[in-house]
Amino acid sequence: MHDLMLITDDLRHAERLAKAMGRAETCGIHDLYEERVPPEHPALIVSDIKELTSDALVRLRRCLEAMRGQGVPHLLLVHGNAARAEVQARLLGAEAIPAATAARVLSDRLRQAARSTTTPAGVGIRAARQAQEARDFLTQAFFSGAAMTPDIAEAGTELVAQAVHEAGIRDWVRAVQRFDDTTHQHILLVAGLSSAFGLALGLNPRDRHHLAKAALLHDVGKTKIPPAILNKPGRLNPVELQIMRTHPALGHAMLAGAKFDGATLAVVRWHHEMLDGSGYPDGLRGEQIPDLVRLVTVTDIYGALIERRPYKKALSETAALAIIGEMVGRLDGDLVRAFRPVAGAFDAAATGGTPAGTAGGTA
Repeated sequence: MHDLMLITDDLRHAERLAKAMGRAETCGIHDLYEERVPPEHPALIVSDIKELTSDALVRLRRCLEAMRGQGVPHLLLVHGNAARAEVQARLLGAEAIPAATAARVLSDRLRQAARSTTTPAGVGIRAARQAQEARDFLTQAFFSGAAMTPDIAEAGTELVAQAVHEAGIRDWVRAVQRFDDTTHQHILLVAGLSSAFGLALGLNPRDRHHLAKAALLHDVGKTKIPPAILNKPGRLNPVELQIMRTHPALGHAMLAGAKFDGATLAVVRWHHEMLDGSGYPDGLRGEQIPDLVRLVTVTDIYGALIERRPYKKALSETAALAIIGEMVGRLDGDLVRAFRPVAGAFDAAATGGTPAGTAGGTA
């Protein structure tokens, strides 16, 4: 039996996809136009169909009825019209993903499934599912090479805000902390923490949404950092660190011409600025740093502290709060104090370890 089954109308394309995932020998491939449906019950079904005609839809439904068990995910690869594919995916009970990012998304899905076939203890089922959906969104929206637009950012913000509202920040953080990819993990942690922080501060729904959106986009510039630096399994050397610290300006440049509002652009560019002028890239100080930026900076640093990295363990809630408390003067003291109830809503997944630096390793 196979853990992944590709249903396709283009066997060569499906074979190339399986090879790109490193599963050429273990991935099941079924020709949509083969009358006999194999007696398979995979953990994940992928429809790789370029010509989704009415006849193809009938055949696909027949395959799904035979193969798909309860709760088994079904992904529909999008080869053409995205809007039409979204409608077809909903009718099939599937999730539409761009064919261009399929190898990466599927590899991530299978890696997660291999780690555990059940939801881990301490993580709510809903939070685990929503966190995975948000991770897939990041893969498609941030790392596919497509331009970021306000509409895409809105969709991602809704995804995170709804997850935090329904599952709670505790389960959201624990679910996201399971991810191996540190960039995905960090972006989703900061977005979720910011959404919860906005609620704790009593912000109105519009301002809470704006805060969560800015947090979701704050590290978008890291998509332009060389993967060897971004994914280095250890501390960066001085040259690498200097390159990494270009990400705020890179992110700002990416979004500046895409009709994003000025407050969001400020967060993307200035989330590493410090009140005492010791931050980067522009060395702002005091009142030069807007309130929205100050909010995201607190959640950015705290998120980095409670993350597990290859070169450090995740810090406990108490240890992380102590560090951001010591940073008052560089961080806004009122906001650090206001953040305590958010941090108190959960325990970090692990304790101990040494922080990656005074700024929590958030370069």
